[in-house]
Order: sequence, then structure tokens, then C-alpha cells
Amino acid sequence: MAIKKLLEEELQTLKDYQIKTNTIVGGLGKIELQLAALEDQKDIFLEDFKELQKEQSKTAQELQEKYGEGNIDLEKGEITTAE
Repeated sequence: MAIKKLLEEELQTLKDYQIKTNTIVGGLGKIELQLAALEDQKDIFLEDFKELQKEQSKTAQELQEKYGEGNIDLEKGEITTAE
């Protein structure tokens, strides 16, 4: 088996490729971790939104039982009912 020496320029080119590959792989890994963190945040916000919808629905039902069906003006704090 013969061993041949690479030219310094060839060896440097291969080392540069390895450095660039490591940089890309590291960057992709970082992005994957960020995506996982964002997915976790998304899940938390979706759960919060579901809980908010339940609370809104409960409050709407309570107000409807108290005042009847109607439209609420949040600026004036008034409800206009259909009588």
C-alpha cells in the first residue's frame, strides 16, 4: 500500500470544506432547537387560547341569562337587547 502526500493547497481545501460542513450542521442543529422551543411556546399559547375561549363562552352565557340576547358596546358599557 502506497502513501502519498497531499499538496498543502489540496489539504487546506479539504479542511475548509470540513469547517464549512461543521458550521452548516451546527447552524441546522441550532435552528432545530429553536423550532422545538417555538413549538413549545405555540402549544402553550394554544392552550391559553382554548382556556380563554371557555371563559368567554361561560361569561357570554352568564350575561345572556342575566340580560337576555343582545349586543354589547364595550366602549359605553351598555347592552342593547332585542325586545
